[in-house]
Amino acid sequence: MTQKRILSGMQPTNNLHLGNYLGALKNWVDLQDEGAECLYCVVDLHAITQPYDADKLAQSTREIAAAYIAGGIDPEKSVIFAQSSVPAHSQLMWLLATMTQIGKLNRMTQFKDKAGKNSEKAGLGLYAYPVLMAADILTYNATHVPVGDDQKQHLELARDIASTFNHRYGKEHFVQPEPFIIGEATRVMSLKDGTAKMSKSAPSDLSRINLTDDADTIAKKIRKAKTDPDPLPEKIEGLSSRPEADNLVTIYAALSGKAKADVLKEFAGKQFSEFKPALVDVAVAHLEPITNRMSELLAHPEEIDKILTKGGEKANAIAQPILDKTIDIMGFWK
Repeated sequence: MTQKRILSGMQPTNNLHLGNYLGALKNWVDLQDEGAECLYCVVDLHAITQPYDADKLAQSTREIAAAYIAGGIDPEKSVIFAQSSVPAHSQLMWLLATMTQIGKLNRMTQFKDKAGKNSEKAGLGLYAYPVLMAADILTYNATHVPVGDDQKQHLELARDIASTFNHRYGKEHFVQPEPFIIGEATRVMSLKDGTAKMSKSAPSDLSRINLTDDADTIAKKIRKAKTDPDPLPEKIEGLSSRPEADNLVTIYAALSGKAKADVLKEFAGKQFSEFKPALVDVAVAHLEPITNRMSELLAHPEEIDKILTKGGEKANAIAQPILDKTIDIMGFWK
């Protein structure tokens, strides 16, 4: 396989926010436009590993798909689909689970973070989440997976499982997926706490900028964002002990397409009372077209459904032959 095949996805839980866009979605668009074969799924099977509202799951899936499209993913260039519409994900997950070592799953830090003190009451799905993620990747023999820091462990497990399968059955069947790092990752932090990542599940909506926020809401959130009393420094080193200031400069740089050093040259010595209005202008100019496009798409859910249905058909066409070969290699009757 000479062409890169990229797989990534997001859960349909709450609205996507600026951190999702700058840290992932914006990069997905770049990959699509560079000519890679891109599959972007809404990972609804992962979303049910924790308590969720069944009545809202389908609509939440449409909303994430709308965000993909509004953010620049072209359904004609990339495959946009719901994870659950491709049965191979869950079928392959079980096959891979039979050769995944408990010791490796016990070392997964994300399970410990999400289960917390109630790990004894957590569901098997949350514990086996990394095996499903491995199946997501291997069912398409994806060559590259864009990952953040919190997913590196899971990708390493997918590589281990692929290697175990190939060794056990003496076949070079599964590709070893590689992490895809695109330049310097944009890590967006909470507007209320510069030491915590911007999160969909944070209690305060003022901590994040949602992709559905209108211009007035974006302006309000930036005005209320936590800062410190000092003016902006001349050099990046001056931001090292100022997490909130660093976060706002990072957001400005990412949305304007400028380097952080150049942003500081422009605003060095200025107070946040001058910087925040400029950040509002940049944020609104960049995000308002996305918000408007999302609104247009969500007003016609049947169009989103057509895109997801077509994407599911394309994804199945890739996944099923790989699953069939896996089943054959493992010796099942058919």
